Amino acid sequence: MEWLYWTIIVLSILLAFAGLIYPIIPGVVFLLGSFILYGLFFSFEPFNPLFWVIQTLFVLLIFIADYLANLFGVKKFGGSKAGVWGSTIGLLVGPFVIPVAGILLGPFIGAILGELIVHRTDVKTAVKIGIGSVAGFIGSVVVKLVIQLIMVVYFLVLVL
Repeated sequence: MEWLYWTIIVLSILLAFAGLIYPIIPGVVFLLGSFILYGLFFSFEPFNPLFWVIQTLFVLLIFIADYLANLFGVKKFGGSKAGVWGSTIGLLVGPFVIPVAGILLGPFIGAILGELIVHRTDVKTAVKIGIGSVAGFIGSVVVKLVIQLIMVVYFLVLVL
């Protein structure tokens, strides 16, 4: 039965990392879920209060990094709130409309459309803002990947 429990825990961790590519998947929820599953299946004993405080801080850092990277990417390239909103909507819709490529094209097109529709920005500037939104997304994925890896390693050090 232990192999089944570990399979469920590992699948939950893998879903957390899939959330980096498909933002509609709440990756951090699956990651925290894997820790809770370990506690339910085996024991919560390895998880002292410091573990939960550190993991909670990492979760907050993931949310902050995600928001700031998108905001910074769009703003750095001259975008507005319309570009940020368009990028966010494109990020959520893109992978479903255009499988695989939609993860990059979604925020790019969304930021462009947001700027063109709301602020009547010229196309050249809107494309530049779209590039900024993709750069912000990629930066966000890298930061979240590192944080999630640290969270998993910390978890594994305690339980193995």
